[in-house]
Amino acid sequence: MFAAYILLLVVVVYRVVSGFMGSADLSWMHNFAPVSAVALCGAAFLPRRGAVLLPLAMLLISDVILNVFVYHQPLLTFDIVPRYAALILISALGYALRNRAHLPQLLGASLAGSVIFFFVTNTGSWITDPGYAKTLAGWTQAVTTGLPGYPSTWWFYRQTLLGDMFFTALFVGCMALQQRMAVPAPEKHESLVPW
Repeated sequence: MFAAYILLLVVVVYRVVSGFMGSADLSWMHNFAPVSAVALCGAAFLPRRGAVLLPLAMLLISDVILNVFVYHQPLLTFDIVPRYAALILISALGYALRNRAHLPQLLGASLAGSVIFFFVTNTGSWITDPGYAKTLAGWTQAVTTGLPGYPSTWWFYRQTLLGDMFFTALFVGCMALQQRMAVPAPEKHESLVPW
């Protein structure tokens, strides 16, 4: 499990560092983040005691760092509530895949997690952001075009989906590599025929 803990730390550091790097030069990175992959894969691979709480705690710490030092927001904002509600649902998907978490299942769960994250967080924005009318048309705007002056929410979803798939595949690949390296090689038998 050492590799899982290191990988969790690396992807959270990636998230914080990409936040500090700003958006001007790296606009393609908006929402290309390991957030859902950490929740999904952490719940699937980490020991039961920390499978859900540890990844969510690490993400919360990174949110606090980003809010204070990058976005200049309060430590915790109401925007975090829908985000963590979505992450808890995604963790439940990962937890359901424990002991049978393979790449196809986790990529399918990652796709489902991206959809969950998209609808839950954009519905949260629709509820809290005064820029959206509190009508069906306002909710439709929140999950399609978004607010004027920003890229569409579909663009953000595409970035989220790409990040979720990439980081989930990276996590599964690293876990498979660690497992392969941890299995002792069969003992070589000396040949009876001298060559």
